[in-house]
Amino acid sequence: MPFKKLDAIIKQKLSELEFDAPTPFQIKSIPVIKSGKNLFCTAPTNSGKTTGLILTTMQKLKCKEVGTAPRATVFVENNEKALELYNNFLKFTKSTSLRVYVCDEREHIDLLKSEIFEGVDILITTPKTMNKLLLLEGVNTTQLKIVSFDDAEFLTNKSVIADVLSATQSIHKCQYIIYLEKMNVTIQNLESYFMHYAGNVIVK
Repeated sequence: MPFKKLDAIIKQKLSELEFDAPTPFQIKSIPVIKSGKNLFCTAPTNSGKTTGLILTTMQKLKCKEVGTAPRATVFVENNEKALELYNNFLKFTKSTSLRVYVCDEREHIDLLKSEIFEGVDILITTPKTMNKLLLLEGVNTTQLKIVSFDDAEFLTNKSVIADVLSATQSIHKCQYIIYLEKMNVTIQNLESYFMHYAGNVIVK
């Protein structure tokens, strides 16, 4: 079972939060994500996509802080989703040394920049804010190991796609995971840009 092959700290937290067994989606996706492959993950609402994202991100970073530059980034649609995901991450990471940072768009970009420089492991942001930070040299992408997109239907917006493509050009040799409910042509076409040789996990 995928949960049994996760870091001991993650398994302890799952027990505390009373996650008894992985969902069918997590059973199919977690081993493939752990392999390092780029992946499109398609499954319905309440199938465990966001929890799977959190668990595999923690696993990738070995549940501990390293350096100051982000090693994982999660892109979300808007500020509300960013704050919601941040709170979900904290449920799992608060007993670890992992530093999770959310780019709250209500704050000035210079404040976000200065706080990120203090040290971040997991960065949660919108593509638009990420691009602003990159233009200001406000985030170091050289240490990124995994980039995820939560509820990625927002990637069908042309301006968002432009921001994502601009941001990913600054990222080298990184695993990409896209989580969504239903695949479409626009998102599938991202394989030509940064989702190279991506696999598919589909749960209906």
